[in-house]
Amino acid sequence: MADVNLKINGLPVTVPQGTTILEAANTAGIKIPTLCFLKGINEIGACRVCVVEVKGARSLVASCVYPVNEGMEVFTNTEKVRSSRKTTLELLLSTHDRSCLSCSRSQNCELQALSLEYGIENAGAFDGYKPKFEKDENEYLVRDNNKCILCRRCVAVCKNNQGAGVIGANERGIETNIGCAFDMNLSKVSCIACGQCVAVCPTGALTEKDDTQKVWDALADETKHVVIAPAPSVRVQLGEEFGNPIGTNVEGKMVAAMRRLGFDAVVDVDVAADFTIIEEGTEFINRIKNNGPLPLITSCSPGWVKYCEHYYPEFIPNLSSCKSPQGMYGALMKSYYAEKKGIDPKDIFVASVMPCTAKKFERTREGYSVDGLCDIDAALTTRELAKMIKRAGINFNALPDEEFDPIFGGATGAGHIFGASGGVMEAALRTVVEKLENKELPSLDFKEVRGMEGIKEASYNVAGMEVKLAVVSGTANAAKLLDKIKRGEASYHFIEVMACPGGCVNGGGQPIHDAYTRANVDIKGLRAAALYTEDEKSKIRKSHESPVVKKVYAEYLGEAGGHKAHHLLHTTYVPRKRN
Repeated sequence: MADVNLKINGLPVTVPQGTTILEAANTAGIKIPTLCFLKGINEIGACRVCVVEVKGARSLVASCVYPVNEGMEVFTNTEKVRSSRKTTLELLLSTHDRSCLSCSRSQNCELQALSLEYGIENAGAFDGYKPKFEKDENEYLVRDNNKCILCRRCVAVCKNNQGAGVIGANERGIETNIGCAFDMNLSKVSCIACGQCVAVCPTGALTEKDDTQKVWDALADETKHVVIAPAPSVRVQLGEEFGNPIGTNVEGKMVAAMRRLGFDAVVDVDVAADFTIIEEGTEFINRIKNNGPLPLITSCSPGWVKYCEHYYPEFIPNLSSCKSPQGMYGALMKSYYAEKKGIDPKDIFVASVMPCTAKKFERTREGYSVDGLCDIDAALTTRELAKMIKRAGINFNALPDEEFDPIFGGATGAGHIFGASGGVMEAALRTVVEKLENKELPSLDFKEVRGMEGIKEASYNVAGMEVKLAVVSGTANAAKLLDKIKRGEASYHFIEVMACPGGCVNGGGQPIHDAYTRANVDIKGLRAAALYTEDEKSKIRKSHESPVVKKVYAEYLGEAGGHKAHHLLHTTYVPRKRN
């Protein structure tokens, strides 16, 4: 591809043909503000905040969609440009609910940041008629169109990355709003609860359902024994809320902070991930040997499971019957842990910390309970845990490193990598291959299934069989793969699916970064790399060698896949309407 030479603010810049002005400016170290733009997802030039002057052009142009050409001269910071951007921001604010003091996105809102940057003192300069919208609230998400700026990022990510497309623009003119068809609530349509819309929203129009008060109340209740555990990826996300570089592993400080919040026990969902591998690996081996439904498809991601139930119910028999690690953790806390501690399960309050809003939906699913008690009483996002730590006045970065309670701590390296796309598959292979071949693996690294590609394929010779695998992240990619299987164009034995692109490291409940950071930093890659580093330095890297796992099966569960294990650690699925 030919190069194009141009000038930006008088500086010579050379970029490939087809590059936009926004990209060219970024190459030259010049940041152009944006609001609707989201690299690779939403490039529509709708908000007009990114306008620039081009010599010879009759009007300002949207830099995010305007391609460069030879000899072009661009100006990104003239008085005309600054005035236009400021007016655009004032117009956006004219219909915006400006309750910044109580908004969950205050100090991390792209609209607020630009308003400060452009010196907007009179946010009501264009105030007039302002439409009022009712909040759409369910067990996992709150949608407040009074804070929406119609950027359409949520619409694009829901359609393009997730393949759901349950939201779009309704009405016209000043009454335009983002919503579902026929103004239905999200709980009434085939929303998969993944929260990717929350992660890309530039304001507070989309947030997770805040469950922190439930946890505060439980901590204050002297009759409750309150347990908390984080998912694998939380330890490489939480630090970002306290100014640490993206992908910093803060496991020790996270544990210390949880103890200072007053939890009676701090344990690790990574250990439950090890249990998941034992149960899922046993299930896979049984299906291979007994001609069970293949491919076996993982069930760790509740957003994916809900997507399957809505959009591909014919594949429900292929889903692993294993609960997710969150579900297994909760079930074991209210059974094995309760028995060991001599506590009535009814008096145990189980909280989890997840990088995912779909975990809030998952905890309400029928089948995520044992003997009348729900597995999880409150599922917090990484952001909600950070909010609690800040509200408690805990100086996070000054904390000493502490370890999880040993009764449910000391996860293996296999458990740690669950948070990255391909991690579940690699963890499963370490156990399944050794079980089938009845010998120790010479290498535990299955690098073919690693990486951030949307669809990865691999095959291995295992005990004389060619085992074909696929790893998928982003449910739109899952649809592509399942359609190939339905058409007879592909076949597999085992498939890992994560609802969010890149896996849980890019979940809808993780710390939110602005569009500029998302475009220029490999956020999910850095977080995933930290998990693989944790795996590499682990003394035990195979789930079936975990001392905790061995002990629980020997003392309580019996054999893997047996009656008691199935009662506590497995679930069922149901076809759902597609609306």
